[in-house]
Amino acid sequence: MSAIDEARPEIAEAEPLAAEPPAIPLLNRVAAELVGTAALVAVVVGSGIQATELTQDVGLQLLANSLATVFGLGVLILLLGPVSGAHFNPVVTLAEWWSGRKDPKGLGAREVAAYIPAQIVGAIGGAILADAMFGEALVKWSTHDRSAGHLLLGEVVATAGLVLLIFGLAKTDHLRFAPVAVASYIGAAYWFTSSTSFANPAVSIGRAFTDTFAGIAPSSLPGFIGMQLIGGVVGLALVALIFTHRTKATAK
Repeated sequence: MSAIDEARPEIAEAEPLAAEPPAIPLLNRVAAELVGTAALVAVVVGSGIQATELTQDVGLQLLANSLATVFGLGVLILLLGPVSGAHFNPVVTLAEWWSGRKDPKGLGAREVAAYIPAQIVGAIGGAILADAMFGEALVKWSTHDRSAGHLLLGEVVATAGLVLLIFGLAKTDHLRFAPVAVASYIGAAYWFTSSTSFANPAVSIGRAFTDTFAGIAPSSLPGFIGMQLIGGVVGLALVALIFTHRTKATAK
């Protein structure tokens, strides 16, 4: 405190150094999660349809699909991250709730109960919108079976890596790089995981509503979602294992 403030303590008390930004209403955050997840699934499904119409080469189809997803996801995180955190993913929402459950300012059960349904509804709406834009049946259950064991393992790896990345960025105060980092990781995981990295229960559910390139058969959903939840737990365990030193340093 300066000498002037010491002489006039009433002024020092009336002028705080920094005011906390106003809290964003839950309705706005839920709307951001719904719209963001819808847009993400529309990008994934729509680019898959476009790719199959332009080429018969499966490699080129996957390349087009993954590139569109990278760009779309990066833009959505940049745009909506300041509003809701840009989860677009129940695993990320649950992981954030669990990580901050002892923090009064952390994500609460009320937010979780609002975010997850919004993400699922948004994902279904995004798939229907993509089908509508390309003249496909608005709702046609996917026949793309993805129940093989190696694909399920791919989902554990993809989801664990995603959670490790997001919460590792938070632990190291690098969340400002999330739009580029998360989008880049998902783009890479399209290619290095056997499942092409769904890594998201809401997106998986939405993709069951379209019988196109990006679809997943409803019968494959329980396995995928189960493995994604396991991957989330593994990712949090890795965060605790790798970044414990930062938590201890902060506590001191």
